[in-house]
Amino acid sequence: MEGEIVLGALAPHPPHLVYAENPPENEPNAECGWEGLRWGYHRLAKKLSTIDYDAIVIFSPHWQTYIGTHFLGVPHFESISVDPVFPNLFRYSYSIDVDVGLAEAMAKEASDAGMVTRMMRNPDFRIDYGTIVSCHMVNPTWSKPIVTISSQRSTHYYSAEVMGEQMHELGQACKRAIKASGKKVVLLSSNSLSHRHFVTESDVPEDMSKEHIYNHSQYLWDMRMIELMREGRTREMVQLMPEFTEQSIAETDAGGLSWLMSALDYPDYGADVHAYGTVIGTGNAIVEWDPRERSTLQVSP
Repeated sequence: MEGEIVLGALAPHPPHLVYAENPPENEPNAECGWEGLRWGYHRLAKKLSTIDYDAIVIFSPHWQTYIGTHFLGVPHFESISVDPVFPNLFRYSYSIDVDVGLAEAMAKEASDAGMVTRMMRNPDFRIDYGTIVSCHMVNPTWSKPIVTISSQRSTHYYSAEVMGEQMHELGQACKRAIKASGKKVVLLSSNSLSHRHFVTESDVPEDMSKEHIYNHSQYLWDMRMIELMREGRTREMVQLMPEFTEQSIAETDAGGLSWLMSALDYPDYGADVHAYGTVIGTGNAIVEWDPRERSTLQVSP
């Protein structure tokens, strides 16, 4: 049986969201906060709970590599992740299973396509907080194994256009590996949209009276990109990515959203936007693409 991508999602990773959820895995506790984004994640998690799938594949901008694209290659990781930026909010004890076979298959497909790839075989490797936050928010029970893909940053020395080309090839390679695996897979791009943020923090981090977008131009860019997602104009969105990245310091510079669009064959159907909100000035959207929507659109009445 041929494998398939059963869902793709833009799944941002502000550690504030886990902090505000007060899960037992995270040491700090909050009073409240960022409800719009958290409730959007709850809707996405509820959707995933109704879908039969075998693994989650996530592209994280906070696992940065400079010689090739890396994949987790150890069956199980267990440790504590302390966010280097917000250690007061995120000290998370994790126990994560990895689908090593699927990771190896993706690495091989990408290598065969001419990309440099490596497997991370060190059992003491610390899982990045981007992976942990996004995966926790969509599947807080950690009931499915994951595959994490690093953000290959050497392309930044060239241009955003080169990054886009690389992410197109990586998305296609991952799609081929999934099809050959016979597995049903969920894809997550773990990134915010606009990413210019405040450089100070409120005394009470969850004080929502202090929360807003960094500037209006940044907000307009976020809305422009989200509207293209909602209208199924993803090829146009990807073409705009270099300008969007430059104008709003967008976290899409890591390549995750371009990778996701490629793996989903550039959806021409409207995405479901579960939430948009800000965290310390950054713009964050929780967006879902269900490939079954494309199938429905292609069925003749």
